[in-house]
Amino acid sequence: MGKSGIGVGSASIVLVFAVLCLTVFSLITFVVAGNEKNLVGAKAETVTGYYRTDTLAELILADIIAAANDGNAADNKTGNIPGIIRETEIHKSFDETRNTETVYFFCDISDTKALFVNISINNDSFDILSWRMYDRNDWESDDSVNVWTGD
Repeated sequence: MGKSGIGVGSASIVLVFAVLCLTVFSLITFVVAGNEKNLVGAKAETVTGYYRTDTLAELILADIIAAANDGNAADNKTGNIPGIIRETEIHKSFDETRNTETVYFFCDISDTKALFVNISINNDSFDILSWRMYDRNDWESDDSVNVWTGD
């Protein structure tokens, strides 16, 4: 008489298959976790760099405003303002019709990003015209793919 049902051989094959599936899933999870760690590290570095640069820009802005209130003029070529010991080039222009002085400067966040600050100083007040982060890399369109335009 023959026995019916599942034998020991088929149970071993199912067990080996289950272990292989669990091994593959664990490896995939490990690789994804490593990639996420790298991505979070890069993001943390960008955010830390931004806030470090933002603090530096605020210190430069405070020195510019203090120099404007004291009546000290900055040198347009070198950006030398008393009190600033940082290597930041400061650009100035004066609008005689509005009696305002426009000052702008750049602070590097990383190799590819910078903080641009543009302010307007009018006697005893100032207005922030722009305070933004931008990419230093120029954007270039990719025209290598022929796209149908409908003509």
